Amino acid sequence: MSILEYLAYSPIALLVTLLILGLIVGSFLNVVILRYPVMLQRLYECECRDLLKLPQENHQEKFNLVFPHSHCPSCKTPIKPWQNIPVISYLLLKGKCANCSTSISMRYPLVELIAGLLALLSGWYFGFSLNTITACLLLWALLTLTMIDFDHQILPDDITLPLLWVGLLINFQWQLFTTIDQALWGVIAGYLTLWCVYWLFKLLTQKEGMGYGDFKLLAMLGAWLGWKMLPLIILLSSFIGAIIGGLLILFRGHDHQIPIPFGPYLAGAGAVALFWGETIVQQYFQLAGF
Repeated sequence: MSILEYLAYSPIALLVTLLILGLIVGSFLNVVILRYPVMLQRLYECECRDLLKLPQENHQEKFNLVFPHSHCPSCKTPIKPWQNIPVISYLLLKGKCANCSTSISMRYPLVELIAGLLALLSGWYFGFSLNTITACLLLWALLTLTMIDFDHQILPDDITLPLLWVGLLINFQWQLFTTIDQALWGVIAGYLTLWCVYWLFKLLTQKEGMGYGDFKLLAMLGAWLGWKMLPLIILLSSFIGAIIGGLLILFRGHDHQIPIPFGPYLAGAGAVALFWGETIVQQYFQLAGF
């Protein structure tokens, strides 16, 4: 019996495998979340210097998703392989660097754990299927976008746009989550809906209420889930965003002039719609008497 056949006939083995895979992927996502915005910033500065005909800054160390190797940000000591086991190493090291005892942020094991739990949830919901693999891909991307937008208020096109095309492709080829017609209209409606909201808000207030990355993120979710899920995603994300934004202003003294990223709420609502969107919509129509 091959490994795939074993996973197909053993739900427990499938879930354990997905959990471990998710933890490993989560470790890589931490690298992307931390380094990719820096890479974008350096690229932007380089292009600006070219445009202004200024001399380029000489970055002595190569910097990308692979180099430099993982190291303690405080003492610069390289992290050994056994110190980089997702979640487990954090617990064994008691959340501190093995060399200088500097505290390690709790967000690293949390991202790893969330990535693992999302993969576990996908396997539990979809079982041994192509839906599970693609759902993991979408959820891991949404987790990465959430953290980057939370930190830097950007949603990189290099993540949203390829995932948009992947959503169209899988629904065209296999109709995993919706039909290709609904996916295409999902892209169009997703982008135009927030684009119209953006310009209406700007005309009324002379301020920008959201970024263009939000349009692309909703268009990406439309490509995966179809246009019928968009009203639910918009309502859920707006509701949660209003509550969290209000709590930040009320209890943490958050300046209401400082923008609060909307991407994390869209991503969270998209994850909910992926698993329970159909059920929520059906329950709503039943309660409304349709």
